Amino acid sequence: SYRVVMQAAPEYRKNMESLESLYVRTASGEMSPITEYITVTDVSGPQIYTRYNMYSSMDVTIIPDYSKGYSTGNVIELVDKMARENLPAGYGYEYTGSTREEVKSGNQTVIIFLLCLIFVYLLLCALYESYILPLSVILSLPVGLAGVFIFLTIFGVPQGISNNIYVQISLIMLIGLLAKNAILIVEYAIQRRQQGLSIVEAAVQGAVARLRPILMTSFAFIAGLTPLFFATGAGSVGNRSIGISAIGGMLIGTVLGVLVIPSLYIVFQNLQEKISKKISDEDNE
Repeated sequence: SYRVVMQAAPEYRKNMESLESLYVRTASGEMSPITEYITVTDVSGPQIYTRYNMYSSMDVTIIPDYSKGYSTGNVIELVDKMARENLPAGYGYEYTGSTREEVKSGNQTVIIFLLCLIFVYLLLCALYESYILPLSVILSLPVGLAGVFIFLTIFGVPQGISNNIYVQISLIMLIGLLAKNAILIVEYAIQRRQQGLSIVEAAVQGAVARLRPILMTSFAFIAGLTPLFFATGAGSVGNRSIGISAIGGMLIGTVLGVLVIPSLYIVFQNLQEKISKKISDEDNE
């Protein structure tokens, strides 16, 4: 919809007497001065009118109390709730600046996260030539991703850091990094299983053989992010958000992943062999 405002040319609205030259057509078809239908009164008003999308508006800036754990997301939820309950008919509100971008991109983050998981799963299906074994890698990711929110709760909230765009970028980055650790263990276990070892022995040897490279690469990554953890000055909130979330996810994902990944491999390798055996028996029949 468009808001249409009709306005006379400047030379026809220089002063109040100019209204005498403006006529409107009456129901009988005669032209009558517009002053017959209006009353002009002097009133006091603000020197500056703020407008947004051609409508009269007022600017409201809300700064959340980060020290108490409140984030911009909490403010957005509160504003939406108060607007639904208190705004009278004919009034509305809009977000501007970075808040507007945050609201618009809120749903996109979930879609991007799901697409990353789907692509990782499909690539692993092609690597392992199985639709079941990749689940041992995918289901190990929540362990590390939970570490992000654990570290945010312990170290982030006191510093006013919440689940912002930097944390969401770290989550997407950790999908690849944590999946890499799981792939190393599962790939080695599959090779040992093909050589004739039992499923449990193959899982244990995979975890033991890949423990050192996993720890070396993971702790080197954590050491490289440590300066971001203690960042200060301009842009420190973004740097600390990435540092805290990435270090927490990688640390907990590495420590617990070495225990969780072999267990998941045992479960899904057994399931894979049962299904493969069943299909083979049906083909033989």
